[in-house]
Amino acid sequence: MKNASLILNVILTIAVAVLYYLHFKDHQSETAPATAIPAEAKGKAIVYVNVDSLLTKYDYFKDTQKVLESKRFQLENELTTKGRNLQNKVAFFQQRAATMTQEQGRATEASLQKEQQDILAYRERAAQNLALEEQEKNKELYDRIFDYLKKQNAQNKYEFVLGFTKGGGILFADTDNDQTSKILEGLNKEYQSTQTPKQPKK
Repeated sequence: MKNASLILNVILTIAVAVLYYLHFKDHQSETAPATAIPAEAKGKAIVYVNVDSLLTKYDYFKDTQKVLESKRFQLENELTTKGRNLQNKVAFFQQRAATMTQEQGRATEASLQKEQQDILAYRERAAQNLALEEQEKNKELYDRIFDYLKKQNAQNKYEFVLGFTKGGGILFADTDNDQTSKILEGLNKEYQSTQTPKQPKK
């Protein structure tokens, strides 16, 4: 969870920087003097989102974590089963080793070593695939949050949207500027609208 919080904090910081750039890029004027800028054209508010709350209550994040956790669990079970089968084969070989010819013993040993190497290689490939999938999900998480904030900021509602988390860079945040619930509600509503409705059980 700490890694996920750190990732989301970085994501929100990048999103803020891009929104800040887009906001001032559209309102820059080389010919107008600084005194001519009306007060309402300036940034409207600096708000923040509680990253921990966002991670625990954003349905998209919860759903993707469940899927990834299920895949990790399945992989662990699969590797445990493969390892147990190999142990049984080794034990059986040790019991029969005395009755085998030298050639049979060498062939069986080589076969068992290859099976062990195959299991290790499979574990490494599967772990890499899971890590890549997690990276893709984190990127999609960033895209969803950034796109939503960009749409919400179309009317320049926010000058900054900061990511607040205990132990992070922001030491204090006034709760009056906490937009977590509002942004979370919008994100969940948007996410739920993309989900296929569950069919009622017959």
